[in-house]
Amino acid sequence: MAKRLIPLLNRVLVQKITPPSKTTAGILLPEKTSKLNSGKVVAVGPGSHDREGKLVPVSVKEGDTVLLPEYGGTEVKLGEKEYHLYRDEDILGTLHE
Repeated sequence: MAKRLIPLLNRVLVQKITPPSKTTAGILLPEKTSKLNSGKVVAVGPGSHDREGKLVPVSVKEGDTVLLPEYGGTEVKLGEKEYHLYRDEDILGTLHE
């Protein structure tokens, strides 16, 4: 049975991107060069409410590539895949090509 997690409030479900540890020529890269903490947004919650009760939507959308903090987030395992759950304000920014 397939599971789908839909985050609540202003939470964002992210699958971390693991950079390659080896080049196409077979050269092993040091761990420091592949330290960029990024991930792909898999699912987003509807947002949170402000003091007046208005819905404030999440600032990222599904499919965005985001920059993540080094620490934080809640690790979630669905089947064989690992995801991380972050609050919208914990995400540092979006990455564009």
